[in-house]
Amino acid sequence: MEKTEVSEKQKKMMILGASALQVPAIKKAKELGYLIILVDYDENAVGFELADVKLVVSTLDQEEVYRQALIYEPDVVITSTSDGPVRTAAYVNEKLGKRPDLSYENSLCATMKNNMRDRLKQCGVPIPKYYEAKDFAGFSEAVDRLNGRCIVKPADNAGSRGVVLLDEPRQAVDLLTSDGIFVECVNQENVLEERKRRLHAYEKRLNEIMNLTYHYSRSNSRNGTVMVEEYMQGPEVSVEVMVVEGEPHILTITDKYITPPPYFVELAHCEPSRLSTKIQDQIREVAVQAVKAVGIENAPAHVEIKVTKGGPKIVELAARLGGDFITSRLVPLSTGIDMVGASVVLATGQEPDLTPKWNRGAAIHFIHAKEEQNGVLERITVPEAFYGAEGVEEITLYKKPGETVQGTRSSNDRLGHVITVGETPEEAMERGDQILAQIGVEIR
Repeated sequence: MEKTEVSEKQKKMMILGASALQVPAIKKAKELGYLIILVDYDENAVGFELADVKLVVSTLDQEEVYRQALIYEPDVVITSTSDGPVRTAAYVNEKLGKRPDLSYENSLCATMKNNMRDRLKQCGVPIPKYYEAKDFAGFSEAVDRLNGRCIVKPADNAGSRGVVLLDEPRQAVDLLTSDGIFVECVNQENVLEERKRRLHAYEKRLNEIMNLTYHYSRSNSRNGTVMVEEYMQGPEVSVEVMVVEGEPHILTITDKYITPPPYFVELAHCEPSRLSTKIQDQIREVAVQAVKAVGIENAPAHVEIKVTKGGPKIVELAARLGGDFITSRLVPLSTGIDMVGASVVLATGQEPDLTPKWNRGAAIHFIHAKEEQNGVLERITVPEAFYGAEGVEEITLYKKPGETVQGTRSSNDRLGHVITVGETPEEAMERGDQILAQIGVEIR
């Protein structure tokens, strides 16, 4: 890869990732006068159009990114909305002796769920029961410890990839060994034989389900580790945070709306949260505990929390901006705070403006197929009257006719989105619901 000639005087920023979600950060860095060095494995990534230097390199390849940083000598290395590159940015900044967003050791806690759970547990942050499994035997043992009803997820990935609910497979064995289900057996001598036959058939099916679940999740885990966690019930939120010199500043709380089990794909987000003031205060307290436990120093944080009967507990934490257009669109629409811009300013060593300008409602609804809809997308029909209508900020489609659709198992399966605003979160959500109900999705 040949070195591109750049000015020695102009400040340079290396940004890891050039996807559409990174574009707002790229634009802000250009506004600040930085020469932009973009890194992405996809040579067709949309952000490359804004690059001064284009490097087709995997953002997970720490040594190669470091080698390129030695060549181009950036003043700062950042990423915006991706988990994996958080580790790479921390690694490169630490090797170059740059001002830290978080240390490389802490970046492992912020991006690998097994490390994250261990750190949060050590620091007394409320979390679900959990086990990490490095092989199928360990996975099966962990499932038994949680009585068969548990969340299975890859330790190193994001976007709901590989996350699935394993729903009470062990309890069914008890049912199969009871006499109550064998009343149809008139000849009592056949009861034991019938019980054994059914139990054998069930155990065979159970092993198939266990194997499928384990390998589905493990295939999505970059480090090969699978997490088996207590299934938490209750409303889910994310907390959007900016950490300045180790002090967390909570900008807003986002309500999240997710597909029913077995998969957990985010279908809508709304700000500000509609939960009670008391619950929101508890959420803020847990979010601050988590951010401090992970050791984020000067960076954004996106903290996902489940409000259980036992109080708020951490689902996951990310030392980056929230994806799904939460920080790039919803936060500025609902609060007036340019969170993406603030994160870039913070990375340069300056103090960002985190002052709220207003308090409004903002929501995003994702267009999606039903879980069982697999096939080829025929068309997505959006009534023309919605474009430019009052309270409608944006309607965007991700897939085109002829592309394959595989239900909705991860965020990559979603078909598009609608962003709406209102004076209140209720008004923003209602507008989005009404529009989504009238969008037609035809799948062959």
